[in-house]
Amino acid sequence: MQLPDSLLQSLAEEAGFDRKSFLEAHALPAPVSIRLNSLKKTEPPAAATPVPWTATGFYLPERPVFTLDPLFHAGAYYVQEASSMFLERLLTAFLPDEGLRVLDLCAAPGGKSTLIANVLPEESLLVANEVIRPRSGVLADNLTKWGRTDTFVTNNDPRDFQRLPGFFDAVVVDAPCSGSGLFRKDPAAISEWSDDNVALCAQRQQRILADIWPALREDGLLIYSTCSYSRAENEAILDWLSSHFSVEPLALDQLPTGVVETHTARGNTGYRFWPDKVQGEGFFIAAFRKTAQEAELRLRNLPKNKRKEESLFSPWIADVSDYTWVEKNGDYFLLQPEHTAAFDALSQHLYLRKAGVRLGKLAGKELLPDHELALSVAVNTSVPTLPVDRDAALRYLKREEFDYDATGRGWQLVTFDGLGLGWVKVLPNRLNNYLPKDWRILMDIREN
Repeated sequence: MQLPDSLLQSLAEEAGFDRKSFLEAHALPAPVSIRLNSLKKTEPPAAATPVPWTATGFYLPERPVFTLDPLFHAGAYYVQEASSMFLERLLTAFLPDEGLRVLDLCAAPGGKSTLIANVLPEESLLVANEVIRPRSGVLADNLTKWGRTDTFVTNNDPRDFQRLPGFFDAVVVDAPCSGSGLFRKDPAAISEWSDDNVALCAQRQQRILADIWPALREDGLLIYSTCSYSRAENEAILDWLSSHFSVEPLALDQLPTGVVETHTARGNTGYRFWPDKVQGEGFFIAAFRKTAQEAELRLRNLPKNKRKEESLFSPWIADVSDYTWVEKNGDYFLLQPEHTAAFDALSQHLYLRKAGVRLGKLAGKELLPDHELALSVAVNTSVPTLPVDRDAALRYLKREEFDYDATGRGWQLVTFDGLGLGWVKVLPNRLNNYLPKDWRILMDIREN
């Protein structure tokens, strides 16, 4: 792998950089790592080894075909690069243990969003945003797999969040960057790298931070990260931020072996991940506390839910009285009661692509269940299920016919290893598959 010489020259003085071992690491395959969904699966695969800086991350000895694992489609785990999981350390170190509103600003495809959802305190709300519309759809799908009721997805430019002053207790900005830290995973990106692109990315990163700044409350936590090695996108951005805004840099007391702490001329602290020092890709991350006062959006007092649909929803939702719901264009969305005011504010000021869990539509006195409900951890355990083996699960996910042994008739939840995959409706002489067409597997399962 031929890395850009100008990049290597620019890294010569960076803390932790060793040109020889750095190049040797890029001649090796990238590690494979996953992070478990703590609400769906707690046991790692056989032969997996822990990622040192997270409780739920594991390295795999080799890369399987994830598309052909029903547990992947059920949201039991997320395939995520190990270095980026270090976000968990900063969140657990610096977030208060109380209900919070957190924004993952540049969230697609969803790795950091699912991680944030795992570690937030109870009664918290995660808003995951992606400015590019097709990527926001991928983000929504991955959070649907994760199955939680406390996550929303928005599709907005960072400046749109200025309509919500002081709304968030924490903002995570995993900024678009030149991507040099992922050359080992994506060698084709080497040809696209240039000093000019690094400079362009740095300008974009400054704009993103300036645009989102008003939405973070006073004393709020800002976490900034990139998958770039370049100082212009990392330490220089920290110094730019601290020279333009009132912030307090934050630092961890202890670091795992191999993680390199860096310091800037303005006294800011960041953390670098080098692929020859850790079992992971190139990554940079830093944290700040906002010290400036900020006006805060006043949320409306909303009338209590009349809960007239509770008897219709109770067979489908575990502990239905713990939730509330809203109706929009005939669809019902399951929310936590403490998030209704936030839902109202976000609906007014942003494009809200996903909110809580979409339950489905009512047809008379019957719920037509949505796919989101099938993957949700809120689904009632008394819902009729259709357990299937791996072969049948993959055929279901391809929307092909499969062998089944159903008891009873009507709506049933197809499950694999106890986790929901989607809905079917069992009729006297056939089974209707309600997996959304855009969720189906396209790969030929017979060749694997």
